[in-house]
Amino acid sequence: MTYLDALQDTLAAEQAAVFVIGYLGAQTSQSAEPELSALLREAYAVHRTRRDDLVSRVREVDGVPVAAAAAYDLDDVQGDPARIRRQALQVERSCAATYGFLVASSPTAERRFAVDTLIEIALREIALGGRPRPLPGR
Repeated sequence: MTYLDALQDTLAAEQAAVFVIGYLGAQTSQSAEPELSALLREAYAVHRTRRDDLVSRVREVDGVPVAAAAAYDLDDVQGDPARIRRQALQVERSCAATYGFLVASSPTAERRFAVDTLIEIALREIALGGRPRPLPGR
């Protein structure tokens, strides 16, 4: 996998994350689940920032950023906090997998971004109820 391919795959994962986390946030009651609501708001902001950063990185290597999908598969979480957490955890793990490939495919000077992001994702996975794993993305 080339660096550009890894950037594009990671960008696609971030675009999906923005969409799905936004949906999950809208399904969460801020008054009934303030901690989960705050976590999803923060995740949404982080994923948007990463998406925008990846668009810039793709352009820096003369690539054309992949477009977001027209739609994404969404589980019917029915406002259930446990389902929302599971879905958000799945999104974070999906992103972690692409960042793992980005670490492996990045030139040395560009690797720090992907490594730092993997650390952030691992911490968010724990906040969502996930368990630590030896290698994020597995």
